[in-house]
Amino acid sequence: MKAAEIRDKFLQFFASQGHTIVRSSSLVPNNDPTLLFTNSGMVQFKDVFLGVDKRPYSRATSAQRSVRAGGKHNDLENVGYTARHHTFFEMLGNFSFGDYFKRDAIRYAWTLLTEVYRLPADKLWVTVYHEDDEAYDLWAKEIGVPTERIIRIGDNKGARYASDNFWQMGDTGPCGPCSEVFYDHGPDVWGGPPGSPEEDGDRYIEIWNLVFMQFNRDATGTLTPLPKPCVDTGMGLERIAAVLQHVHSNYEIDLFQRLIRAAARETGIDDLGNNSLKVIADHIRACSFLIVDGVIPGNEGRGYVLRRIVRRAIRHGYKLGRKQPFFHRLVDDLVEEMGGAYPELADARARVTDILRQEETRFFETIEHGMSILENAIADIETASTAQPDAPRQLAGDVAFKLHDTYGFPLDLTADVCRERGLSVDEVAFDAAMARQRDQARAAGKFKMAQGLEYRGDKTAFTGYEAIVADDVSVVALYVDGTAAQQVQAGQDAVVVLDRTPFYAESGGQAGDQGVIAADGVRFAVRDTLKVMADVVGHHGRVEQGTLRVGDVVKAEVDAMRRARTARNHSATHLMHKALRDVLGTHVQQKGSLVDPERTRFDFAHHGPLSADEITRVEALVNAEVLANSPAQIRTMDFDDAVKSGAMALFGEKYADTVRVLDLGSSRELCGGTHVSRTGDIGLFKIVAESGVAAGIRRVEAITGDNAVRYVQELDSRLGQAAAALKVQPTEIAPRIAQLQEQLRTLEKSLAQLQSKAAASRGDELLAGAVDVGGLKVLAASVDGVDPKSLREMVDRLKDKLGRAAIVLATVSNDKVSLVAGVTAPDNGTVKAGELVNFVAQRVGGKGGGRADMAQAGGTDASGLAAALTDVPGWVGERLR
Repeated sequence: MKAAEIRDKFLQFFASQGHTIVRSSSLVPNNDPTLLFTNSGMVQFKDVFLGVDKRPYSRATSAQRSVRAGGKHNDLENVGYTARHHTFFEMLGNFSFGDYFKRDAIRYAWTLLTEVYRLPADKLWVTVYHEDDEAYDLWAKEIGVPTERIIRIGDNKGARYASDNFWQMGDTGPCGPCSEVFYDHGPDVWGGPPGSPEEDGDRYIEIWNLVFMQFNRDATGTLTPLPKPCVDTGMGLERIAAVLQHVHSNYEIDLFQRLIRAAARETGIDDLGNNSLKVIADHIRACSFLIVDGVIPGNEGRGYVLRRIVRRAIRHGYKLGRKQPFFHRLVDDLVEEMGGAYPELADARARVTDILRQEETRFFETIEHGMSILENAIADIETASTAQPDAPRQLAGDVAFKLHDTYGFPLDLTADVCRERGLSVDEVAFDAAMARQRDQARAAGKFKMAQGLEYRGDKTAFTGYEAIVADDVSVVALYVDGTAAQQVQAGQDAVVVLDRTPFYAESGGQAGDQGVIAADGVRFAVRDTLKVMADVVGHHGRVEQGTLRVGDVVKAEVDAMRRARTARNHSATHLMHKALRDVLGTHVQQKGSLVDPERTRFDFAHHGPLSADEITRVEALVNAEVLANSPAQIRTMDFDDAVKSGAMALFGEKYADTVRVLDLGSSRELCGGTHVSRTGDIGLFKIVAESGVAAGIRRVEAITGDNAVRYVQELDSRLGQAAAALKVQPTEIAPRIAQLQEQLRTLEKSLAQLQSKAAASRGDELLAGAVDVGGLKVLAASVDGVDPKSLREMVDRLKDKLGRAAIVLATVSNDKVSLVAGVTAPDNGTVKAGELVNFVAQRVGGKGGGRADMAQAGGTDASGLAAALTDVPGWVGERLR
């Protein structure tokens, strides 16, 4: 049974049991700032389990793309060297949100494994938490698993609930026992059952974990039963595929074998069991899907992890002898293998290939030098170990840092190479070097959210689409410094939660609203609006007058001007996105945005800078939509129906199963933001900046409405000032500037000729200062008002006129000393110009060198120049002797 069929059978089985098939969420979690990447199937349902999000279904099933390559869940070092570690994997899961519990979860698992996948029942073992008698009895009495194959797993280190079979979301919150299913590969494979001393062997392999969210743990550690217990299960597709395909390593399944053959093709390797091929095959999946979900190789956060994975793959290809970019060529093979299950991968094929190609090209430019340094350092360590067997086999931290800082080698890549040679890396010294240069320990990302407030009330009703003022709304919660309060007084900063609000909370790139919450004698200035949790809005600000209390009935009023400017910028962003795709191509996809009252900042996938003509065309298309004054149309639709209708789903946005579709001019996108009523309300659209922010990512900044009018007026004023200064009409500025530039070039050329003649004249005056030292004419002098180029020309002329000569000329400008030395042949075999100029430079606070016949240097202390020049004849005499 192939991996694709295994995945499909899993989803269809649970669909037949009343589960809704939920598409895989992004690898970039949008509801958990504590996670670097989505690492399990339950991540997208976290808010549902916490009770702060409600879905239209109570049963779900999914095949979730997952990555474990950074932060707490980091399997990177083991990938390629073990049978079951991956950076990217697929987690098959079924979930119950207060619907069924242990009995059905266990029955579903057994039915799927034994009747659908047809695994032999006598090959399956199960574990339960040692206090979970209910699960034990279900497996033994209802399913019929022999008790000798049901293992109770106790607590670790003597702490209650500290067990591999007791799951918890965090230090507090939902938790509960779990039951794991294991497959027995048979006695010909070493290893013991779970809980035994030999459990780390490969005979008994965990294939499925059934988590029973049964309790809520409070801050004191006390567990209380949940009113609606839930189920969260996870089964690795790669693991179950290995079992069903009768192989012991995940890398032997059909999915990986195709990618391994592709890696072998691109690296020219015949041995398909080579570990480096496994690394490359694993990494192309992680890299490609991370790029699909908007991650771009970079120097921090998620982008840095992606760069590490790409470079690790490249290094393994380099190890196999591949010295040219190859990794990006595996994208087509991956699309053929997984594009059917994940159409977004096929859609992004060209972009993924292009970004990987750019990253490879960049790294291959430096990898050879870096590897040479690393190999030499390792050779020195091995030589030292031969002479002194007790010497530590450790790479110095400063070498590892140099490789990181100069050649882009991540520390783990250097450690990877060293580990293969039996060496470690002095990471303490590496960290010290990093700290001295810059702070590389910045958080993976800063998430501007109002998380952490203990709110248990109803969700906030948002009325801001229809009006920006809401009367008779109630204050349902207040927070000061993160702690709930019953009242707040004038001068205090606070967060206010209302039962309904017209204030838009920051989301989808749109900044939160500002405004006022007021009642008789009370005024609260809202400085920002953020989500406290899903569907709960927090108004951040300060009490300016009176005392605000929980239960007060107030009026909430959004700053109308600020909202209107934000709406214009947001609507223009949609039109600009469409125009960029029309001008540059359909590969353009949004990769981030920030919309506020001042401007829109829009990041998108594109391979190079926009030309002036392309910017003009984009502006023309958007302004044509503005002039058309088309009405905005908003509909609420099922997500799948919306996408089928042609609506674009934007990166970074969290979409529910029911979505808001905005038709604006020729643009159709999913968007929960606030917008203009008609395109004409935008007024005027103007792009003011274009730049690159990462490999394959461009950024455009634009303004609209009154901001754009002011910008154009300011440009017009500056243009008028420039025209007045040039004494021409504004339309004649460009040709006038071209004329002045030509005049400037002519004058610069004339000046250079005059300076050359002046230098020649001064050079003749210096001839009389030459002294004879052992038959060699030695001249050391300072010349005023000469640039370094003229100084070199003077030295050349003097050499011609003096015959055999050693010359040093100096000039001083702004306390900086410039030096040029020249020595004629064959004397420069004994008296070298590079050594001569360095002798003088060291006396004036500098250093230098160069060829034997001509060299130059500089210094910062002109006070020592005269004495240094006086000592030149003596220095030359020493060399001649």
